[in-house]
This record gives sequence, structure tokens and C-alpha cells, in this order.
Amino acid sequence: MTKLDFGVMSIFAILMVIIGLVFTVQSSKSSKSFFEAGGQTPWWINSLSLFISYFSAATFVVWGSIAYRYGLVANAIQFTMCLSGFVTAIFIAGRWKKTGAATAAEYLGKRFGKTAKQYYSYMVLLYSLVSTAAILYAVGKIVYVATPFSLEACIIAIGVTIIIYTTGGGLWGVLATDVVQFVILSASVIIIIPLSLTDVGGMQNFLQKAPGKFFEPFNQEYSVGFMLAFFVYQVVYVGGNWSYVQRYTSVSTTKNAKKVAYLFGALYLVAPIIWMLPPMIYRVINPGLQGTEAEGAYMMLCQKILPAGLIGLVLSGMIAATASKANTTINTAAVIFAQDIYKDIFFKNSSEKRTILIARIFTVLFGAATVFLAILVPAVGGIVKVVLSTANIAGGSLFAPVIYSLFSKRQTSFSLIFISVTSLAVSLFFKVLSPKLLDITLSLTMETLLGVCFPILLLLVFELYAYVTKKEIPYLQIVTDNSNAARSAEAIKQNIFGIRVIALSTIFVGLGIAILGAVAENGAMACAIGIIIMAIAGSILIKQRMNATKNAAVNTV
Repeated sequence: MTKLDFGVMSIFAILMVIIGLVFTVQSSKSSKSFFEAGGQTPWWINSLSLFISYFSAATFVVWGSIAYRYGLVANAIQFTMCLSGFVTAIFIAGRWKKTGAATAAEYLGKRFGKTAKQYYSYMVLLYSLVSTAAILYAVGKIVYVATPFSLEACIIAIGVTIIIYTTGGGLWGVLATDVVQFVILSASVIIIIPLSLTDVGGMQNFLQKAPGKFFEPFNQEYSVGFMLAFFVYQVVYVGGNWSYVQRYTSVSTTKNAKKVAYLFGALYLVAPIIWMLPPMIYRVINPGLQGTEAEGAYMMLCQKILPAGLIGLVLSGMIAATASKANTTINTAAVIFAQDIYKDIFFKNSSEKRTILIARIFTVLFGAATVFLAILVPAVGGIVKVVLSTANIAGGSLFAPVIYSLFSKRQTSFSLIFISVTSLAVSLFFKVLSPKLLDITLSLTMETLLGVCFPILLLLVFELYAYVTKKEIPYLQIVTDNSNAARSAEAIKQNIFGIRVIALSTIFVGLGIAILGAVAENGAMACAIGIIIMAIAGSILIKQRMNATKNAAVNTV
């Protein structure tokens, strides 16, 4: 890497901090502004935020290493995420909006009482801590591969940057930086494709020299059974993860909540093809990577083919994706702690300003803890093991019962907690103790099936028992569809300000990419992409100004 690359990374990092801090004053006005971004954010912003916060540099490290080793299998795994988005759009997203709750914790409190709300709040905090640590490790690993800095230094620097702008901007700060980060990542990844194909000698040469079975979607480790189980898990995760629930509840209508998930699914139909092609190509260029070396395949290819400046852009894109997932999770953790633990349990009369202050303090502490755990990831077997094990053990047991309760009138506080605790205990037993005590080690497929299907089985057992005994508990009153609900003046004002910040920031990003493309060798693609980005962002600004003029004219009349 050159000084230009470091300069590019620094500029984009500063931009993210500025965007987050721009929303500090606005988010401090009320808890609704800080935690819900006004509650009526544009659906396409929420969808882009959901999309980019769903993956991270772990996508390029975890799935990239699988793409390097097994080829098309990585695309098949990620296709389950596309399908899960569509299933969530059809069945789940709208139901979350109809509950009238701003967060999953609020829904649990209204429906099942404080015990269930507190149990899940603590467990989701713990889950978020581990998952965010894995994310920070992944991007630290990529930056470490490309720079002379230590892995620990990379993790700390990235973590501190994320903490700064997440602490200030609240949910709108997270949404705005997510959209800009989506632009940076998309541009940087697209630039790699033609350059990598040129280096390998063209698509035909790549197809001819690829290893046997490289274009088969399944193998022994990642079988059809694993894909089906992983698909069920993805539905549970996309539809039930508390960070993503906010994306469905903070829009204005149930229709818009569904649109959030539909666009997410559509993006995941296309994006993995673009993401996974470079590490697959690198397998042909350099087939000698062994073990955890494959985790760095993506960045090794970038270092080989990209000119000065564009490596920094790609790294900025990777960091952006990770920052998006991390800031979303950290923001959700702050909401859980401030509203559902601090205020709900200990200080019920806490003012809005104090609650927001506590949320910001917790953001810093929680972020510091994730940085510490991220540094420990290599000691527990590497990123792939941490990501898949965390998902298999905790994902189904935490999110499946809550999603199921959206459709059932018979689940109780006891059933949700019992099923969650039992599922966690069983998964942990077979993961940690069974290999030593019983000499039984589950395959990845069986581990995934157990983690997802066992809680669902218990839910069905409770459902059948309640049906036979004719037991039905009071059900949370579903609010009337609010498709024609009046939009508050404050929410409209926040949306206008947020879109303007996003558009102006995106123009700056597009200009930077165009300049890099103009000065870099083989930078024509980057230059063209930069110009396109500026044109799209400019059109958004023009449309917003025209709408403002039109509304002003109507109000005058």
C-alpha cells in the first residue's frame, strides 16, 4: 500500500465520523429521534441500511474463503439470504409494523411482560457482543493483510472510529452512514471484477483452469441439508434480529415495512455473484493458500491487481460494510440497555436527555468490549468457526420464539423463555461437551439443523398442548394498518435533512472515486462509476428541492 491508499482510507473514515456527528444535535432532541429516527424514515433508506448492515468484511473473509476453496458453494449459501428476504417480506416484516411497537423489546414487554422482555434483552446483548466482535476481527484481518500494522492495532483503530460516530448520531446517523457506506462498497467491489478477469486471462481461461467441482453449488460439508437448515436460520435472523426489526418498525406503514425486506432480497439476488467472483478467480491465479490463509484471498487479489489509491478505496469499502453492521448492532445494544434495562428496571423516571446520555455512554463501553473480544478471535479457532458456531448455537433459540409469537395466540412468557433456555443448553451441550463426554461431534449440517429446528419443534409442542387444553392467553392487540397515518412535521423535517446529508455525502464520494480513477493506472472503470454516483446523488437533491418547492406552493395556496 502507498501513502495515497492510506490517504483515501483516512478521508473516507473522517467522512463517516462527520456524517454521524452531523446528526448529533438532531438526535438529542428526543428519545424518539435518537432511538427511532422519528419513526417514519424512507423505506429505501431502511432497506439499504438493512442490506449493508446484514453483511460486513466477514462476508469477504468468511464466504470469500469458502469461495476460494469451494467455488460456487459460497454463492449457494448466500442465495439462502435472498430467499429469506422475500419470505420475511411476505410474512414477517408487516407483522412487526402492525404490533405498533418501535422495537422487539417493546413488543415483548407489551405482549409477555417484564420477565420475557428482560431475559431476551440480556441475551440479545450478549449475542450482539460476540457477533460484533467477530465482525471487527474480520475487517481487522483484511486491513492487517494489506498494511504494515499489527492485527490488534487495526481492530482498535477501526473500532474507535465506529464508536465515535455511532455515539453521536443515533439511528439517523446509523442510517445515513449505512447508505453512504453502501455506495462506497458497491463501487469498490465492481471495480475489481474487470481487473481480476484481465489478470486471469479472461472469463474463458478462468472457467477452463478452475478446479474440478468448482461450479457445483453443494459439497459434502455444505450439503443440501445444510443449505435448507441455513435458509430457515436466515429467515429467523432477517425477520427476528432486533437490529433489523428496527428497520421494519421505523418506517411509516406496513406496506413500506414489506418493501424494506423485498429490496433486501432483490439486492441479495445479485450482489453475491459480484462479491464471490474475485476470490474464485484468485484460486486460479494462486491455488496454494492453506487453512486460514484463505481468509485473506480477497485482499491478496486486490493487492495484486489494483493500482495505488484504489486499494485504499476497496479497503474503505470493506471497512464501510463492517462499520455498517457493527454500528447497527451497537446502536441496538444501546437502545436495549438505555430503554429496556436502565430506564425500565432501575430509573423509571429518568428524563429523555439522561436516557440518551446513558445510551451514548453504553455505546462507548459496549464498543470497547467488542474490540477486546475481537482481538481474542484467533484464540478460539478463527473467524469461520466463530461466525457459524455463534449462529448455530444462539440464532434460532433467541429469534425463532419471538417471531413465532407474532403468529400465535397461545405462546406465553414461560414458553418463550423455556424454549430459548432449553435450545441454548442443548446446542451448547452438543457443541462443547458431547465431543468429550460421548465422543459425538455433530457435522456442520447437523449443528445447524439442531440450532434452528429444535426450538421450532418445541414451539410446535407448546402450540399443540395449548390447543388440546383449549388454553389461549390474551393476545397483543394488533394496531390498525396505518397506511394513511398522518406524518408528523418533525419526522418529515428529519427525513428531508437526512436525505440531503446522504445525497451531499454521496456526491463527495462519487467525486473522490472519479478523481482516483482519473489519476490511477487502469482507472477508467472507477472514473465512470464515480461520475454515475454523482449523477444519481445530484438527481436526488434536485428531486428533493422540486418537492420542497411544490409543497411550499401548495401550502401558500
